[in-house]
Amino acid sequence: MNPGIAGQAAGLFAVTNIDDLLVLALFFAQGAGRRGSARTIAIGQYAGFLAILVIAVAAAFGTTFLPDQGVPYLGLLPLALGVRAAIQAWRHRNDPADSNPARTTAPSAAAVAAVTFANGGDNIGVYVPVFATAGIGGMIGYVVVFLILLAVWIAAGRYFATRPAIAKALARWGHILLPVVLIGIGLLILVEGKAFGL
Repeated sequence: MNPGIAGQAAGLFAVTNIDDLLVLALFFAQGAGRRGSARTIAIGQYAGFLAILVIAVAAAFGTTFLPDQGVPYLGLLPLALGVRAAIQAWRHRNDPADSNPARTTAPSAAAVAAVTFANGGDNIGVYVPVFATAGIGGMIGYVVVFLILLAVWIAAGRYFATRPAIAKALARWGHILLPVVLIGIGLLILVEGKAFGL
């Protein structure tokens, strides 16, 4: 692989996915202590990111699965998941922490994939022109580097969620922070994309 493409791919991945670190840390905090939750989160993250890559590669070849005007509406996915998590947190606000479903339910792979995909809608717009000009070999290089770095991102999200100070804060406030972050991501995607005439 061309070292120049590897470096460019690493930089592009980091810039377009920095916000995923916080979301991953929140998912790992939500799944802390649940058997298999790390695997579930990793599967969901890869599934969502692979969907982004499939659409970006197809669009680079001139095929589009999503019309440009439909991309902003992807914000409805994290918004809906955030509202659902907020309602659950509110309903169980007075429950003890160890019996509160908002604190004890591990995220599903589908929820992680949906958030990853929706949050990556803007990534598609960045990746398409890069892939289209990189040629087949360059595109393969970008995809390989992205998939390797995705594992690093997942490990970093898990690492942050398990640091004592961060883990303590996420255990205490994660059930509130996760809905806020998801709703914020959803609204940001909708507003930036001018969905519903916003």
